[in-house]
Amino acid sequence: MPSIASPVRTMALLSAGLVLLTACGGGTDDSAAKAGHADGYPVTLKNCGRTVTVDAAPRHAVSVDQGSTEILLSLGLADRMAATATWSDPVMKGLEKANAGVPRISDNRPSSEKVLDQEPDFISASFASTLAKGGVAPREQFEALGVPTYVSPADCTGKDNSGGGDGARTAPLTMDGVYQEVHELAEVFGVPERGDALVARLRDRVKKATEGIDASGTSLLYWFSDSKAPYLAGCCGAPGIITGELGAENVFDDTHEEWPQISWETVADRNPDVLVIGDLSRRAQTAESAAKKIEFLESDPVTRNMDAVRHKRYILLSGQAMNPTIRTVEGVERVAAGLRGFGLAG
Repeated sequence: MPSIASPVRTMALLSAGLVLLTACGGGTDDSAAKAGHADGYPVTLKNCGRTVTVDAAPRHAVSVDQGSTEILLSLGLADRMAATATWSDPVMKGLEKANAGVPRISDNRPSSEKVLDQEPDFISASFASTLAKGGVAPREQFEALGVPTYVSPADCTGKDNSGGGDGARTAPLTMDGVYQEVHELAEVFGVPERGDALVARLRDRVKKATEGIDASGTSLLYWFSDSKAPYLAGCCGAPGIITGELGAENVFDDTHEEWPQISWETVADRNPDVLVIGDLSRRAQTAESAAKKIEFLESDPVTRNMDAVRHKRYILLSGQAMNPTIRTVEGVERVAAGLRGFGLAG
């Protein structure tokens, strides 16, 4: 997902935060500390090249990306969340009540000051760039304060984030990366059975959505955001999962960049059969909402004569459904239904 930069706290401020956290008990549960480690703890994970150790079930977690937030809410952990941040869409259906009880400290990436103000005992993110230089703050700065951090394995397994932009896939993403995140977060919070149940439900939904479908020979283009220099899906991220599950083709399956910026002239030359359009509620780029995107497509001289535009073959997805999250399953369901509706899938 195209990133939104925010200030990074200096070490001096982080040191001040350490004093605050220490004075408040470091964000840990006092009773657990007095009694020693609870059953099943400490939990130690290998996460995106780092070792993460959690000594007790988090009670005051901050999730700084929407995808991570929706996993925690789906696991029934709203009462253990101090705050959330970085939203591109309305919360997933069914989670509205739980989400309403968790403070949102920023619609975009928060400053590290705001995160530390919540006295977190655990910080989770969907993207490596969120907890890195140029994001909220590098992971090691929070870890120096004794606050464990976690990044979705779907954003680092088989992916190179060392360059600019949103990284490049060295191997195609699968839903296993998303399921791994669910299982690991459930383990961190001491509710592994909830993780098992959530993954089972997600697997069942994918199975039902794809049963008997064959969209071979149908080409798709995924447009996340921006009309001037559009962010379009490369081969192997979450849109690759959707496309692969349905047997369709991505017109830009020849690029491994997660969200390359590609000219509309190139898009028109490839002339996809269907446009999968991100319907975002944020206002960070031009043409975020689906309505604005469609308005652009139908008025721009380069795009208005594309087959998909002339026949209005649009499928609308939330931004979260186009990222590697539990809502990628929503993407599989909606694209499958859309292709069937257009008569482009058996």
